[in-house]
Amino acid sequence: MLDIHFGDNLPILRGFADASFHLIYIDPPFNTGRKQSRTRLRTVRDPDGDRTGFGGHRYRTIRVAMGDGSYADDFDDYLGFLRPRLEEARRLLTPTGSFFFHIDYREVHYCKVLLDSIFGRESFMNEIIWAYDYGARSKRKWPAKHDNILWYARDPRRYTFRYDDIDRIPYMAPGLVGPDKAARGKTPTDTWWNTIVSPTGKERTGYPTQKPLAIVERIVRVHSNPGDRLLDFFAGSGTLGEAAAHLGRSCTLIDSHPEAIRTMKRRLAAAQPAVYSAGRMEESRRGPRGQRRQG
Repeated sequence: MLDIHFGDNLPILRGFADASFHLIYIDPPFNTGRKQSRTRLRTVRDPDGDRTGFGGHRYRTIRVAMGDGSYADDFDDYLGFLRPRLEEARRLLTPTGSFFFHIDYREVHYCKVLLDSIFGRESFMNEIIWAYDYGARSKRKWPAKHDNILWYARDPRRYTFRYDDIDRIPYMAPGLVGPDKAARGKTPTDTWWNTIVSPTGKERTGYPTQKPLAIVERIVRVHSNPGDRLLDFFAGSGTLGEAAAHLGRSCTLIDSHPEAIRTMKRRLAAAQPAVYSAGRMEESRRGPRGQRRQG
């Protein structure tokens, strides 16, 4: 089951019952102070163009406006905006549930203190560093090439952690561990190396803050069980929804941006999501055995 809700996430969250979700992952605005957008490009044949394509033909690149796919990532009181939503997240977690908060270096230290006050410092389990190596490099400081993902357990004494489902990665020095271990690979640490979503890859939706499916699938695979109910209330392009659909979980996605809703409906169409606007179903969805069921 996959639900998409269009609207302000706070009143929607308050409408869900206690302990409704086994895993919550959010990737909120990072409060960078910048307008977030992704430039769309297309090419046309032009003998005087700026790039060469198949068969040696020349092409000219044209920038296409993003339209309402951009948004201002700037808050007067960022923590005040987050607090009631994070309090709802804790209320909504099952006793064995986990909460993952995806942020960057600018705000992570403030957000961790806030999360400690809501979940309790004893519920903080890990800070995961997602490291990538793509984009421009500053000549004035060390280039920032990582995001931070904070993991809190609802109860630090019991939580879902499916160790055997962790995807293994190659050893950096396989000759030091022997052929059997080298063939099996090793489990990742709290530093996850993974490229960003390729600007030209099949995974790309065009949404400006899309996160890699591989990162989110690792969280879903290890920190939830098949059939569990997942939640992302800053859903953006719907990566958690795609991960849930791939791995046999249910998922609820919430966003207040029209472009995010359009992107998710397009991206997740095969999962036949129910789409709600202002608490009412916007579209019919398929019931058992494929018949149409009206909401």
